[in-house]
Amino acid sequence: MQVEVEGRRLTLSNLGKVLYPATGFTKAAVMDYYRRVSPAILPHLEGRPLTLKRFPEGVEGGHFFEKSCPSHRPAWVKTVQVPSTRREEKAIRYCLAGDLPTLMWLANLAALELHPLLARGDDVDCPTVVVFDLDPGPPAGLTQCLQVAAWIRETLAGDGLQACPKTSGSKGLQLYVPLNTPHTYDQTKSFARQVASSLARAHPGAVVDRQDKRLRAGKVLIDWGQNDRNKTTVAPYSLRAVPEPAASTPVTWEELDQALSMGREDLLRFPPAEVVSRVERIGDLFRPVLEARQRLPGC
Repeated sequence: MQVEVEGRRLTLSNLGKVLYPATGFTKAAVMDYYRRVSPAILPHLEGRPLTLKRFPEGVEGGHFFEKSCPSHRPAWVKTVQVPSTRREEKAIRYCLAGDLPTLMWLANLAALELHPLLARGDDVDCPTVVVFDLDPGPPAGLTQCLQVAAWIRETLAGDGLQACPKTSGSKGLQLYVPLNTPHTYDQTKSFARQVASSLARAHPGAVVDRQDKRLRAGKVLIDWGQNDRNKTTVAPYSLRAVPEPAASTPVTWEELDQALSMGREDLLRFPPAEVVSRVERIGDLFRPVLEARQRLPGC
């Protein structure tokens, strides 16, 4: 099937293929979601090298990560070449997705999850944010992440910094500290590690700052290691490969406080239709991540 999107010709295939078997959510539904949420997600993808997490047989059929932009891409898909940090490895030519035709092309590839770098392609060594990725170790869950997020918020406030929260779309939370000022990954990673280590010492029964799985049961890992040139974090509004379709959704601190006080994790689970409705109703809660200018202490 051929369609035209903003003047670009696209060949679409297998639109009726079910990608989320638990609910019957099809590729056509995936493409419709990304079309409708595009005003919010595209600014967070524009100019950023993009890793694709593709599920050609759906969320139950296996997946693969794709860093190099597919060679069969249309001529109008923009790319950027990023040098490797390892001498023996070649540079990678990533996709860029700053427009609706490219977003629709990626959705047609069953690239359900979109993972951009924390820096822009024109300055890959300068991260624009610090990310705190909160990952609960069972039996801990989202409720425990909410408490840890509150502690991080309090710690950041002591440094005069603000953060924007979003759900991971899976089981955790992510906090973004917008910078948009010159910083290095050494600086952002060091800062994130200091915050994580400080909270792990202050709340040893609830927080862990090391990846060791033996230490994580019932605690929340503050994954400071995401602040690395070679790491990506799922984009705001990206779908996630969970049994029932959900998206990584920006939320307010008031929503987090309410969910924590009520013990209601379900208040922070957003199916695609609700994500679109939120964007249409209240706009992009993650806009400050693109616009706010902050500096880390001592930088």
